[in-house]
Amino acid sequence: MTTVAIIGLGTMGLGIAQVYAAAGFPVIATDAHAPSRDTALARLTASLAPRVASGKLTPEARDALLANLTVTRDLAALAPATLAIEAIVERLDAKQSLFRDLETLLAPDAILATNTSSLSVASIAATLEHPERCLGLHFFNPAPVMKLVELVPHASTAPAALARARQITEAAGKTVISAPDCPGFIVNRCARPYYGEALAMLDEGRTASDIDAAMLAAGYRLGPFQLIDLIGADINLAATEGLHAAMGHHPRYHPFLPLRQQVELGRLGRKTGEGFLFPSDPGPAPHDAAAIALRIEATLVNEAAWLLSEGGTTPQGIDTAMKLGLNFPRGPFEMLALHGAARIRAKLAALESRTALKTRYLPAPCLETA
Repeated sequence: MTTVAIIGLGTMGLGIAQVYAAAGFPVIATDAHAPSRDTALARLTASLAPRVASGKLTPEARDALLANLTVTRDLAALAPATLAIEAIVERLDAKQSLFRDLETLLAPDAILATNTSSLSVASIAATLEHPERCLGLHFFNPAPVMKLVELVPHASTAPAALARARQITEAAGKTVISAPDCPGFIVNRCARPYYGEALAMLDEGRTASDIDAAMLAAGYRLGPFQLIDLIGADINLAATEGLHAAMGHHPRYHPFLPLRQQVELGRLGRKTGEGFLFPSDPGPAPHDAAAIALRIEATLVNEAAWLLSEGGTTPQGIDTAMKLGLNFPRGPFEMLALHGAARIRAKLAALESRTALKTRYLPAPCLETA
């Protein structure tokens, strides 16, 4: 029997524990913070209550799920695990220290998986005696609902570890997509233009309402500013600045002034009661809605094409990840097929000709030859 260990019982860690426990796997979980351990089962029970009340989950299934989860204070109790997933603080030293401890506790073939969203898997594995057992399993929040998991190897990850992690996680009902060990992996990197190009247009004088209405008209569930308001402008800025730094301050990831101003003013979105649009909804689509959507989709295509050129993923993998991770109506390479490479190149060339951020719109090599 495959046993899964979860280290970290915040919202993400508890959600990941729920995923595997619901699929019938024995799960042993812990957290260095005693209150997180002590309240874990009560928090999970409370989160399941609405599903039971609505008839989506039977009381028997709930009880079986809860019975599959054991919370422990002792790291040594994780020893039976064949797959250990950490969801602790996003600090390299903390993750390295935890994995060094787990390496001595778990069986030699046990997998050490990180749920990091901002650190390189290679850096986390660097201090291990056996780095080949380390990989990334990046879940999306809320983990029980979101179907996507990014499977991230580093250069030394053993193929057997990747295959086993994929098998277990697919058995838990997730769609597992291989992603390269680069800043942002697939989704968080390829999503940047959705926000960034919208902010560029806002900086040029377009309204958030026009931009979001255009994207809603193009089939998106939420416009970029609705998404920023939902996530929080502060969170979006931190992600943008992090990727900007990690990618050598390339102009494609430039943090535009309107986002910084929004954070400085405390207009963070839903959590503060006021955002770019919130509490309002976008108005009617402007007359040039199609042109706005094309501009944003051209930059989405280009970012995905640059990622593809670096290796470690496929067009289909990127498209699937973007649709499942962000609920996009189509992936970047489906956008490329829809608009055609010539039209995408022309839009990028027009944008590059009038930007002060030179090379921001430089097309990826595969777009030049498409």
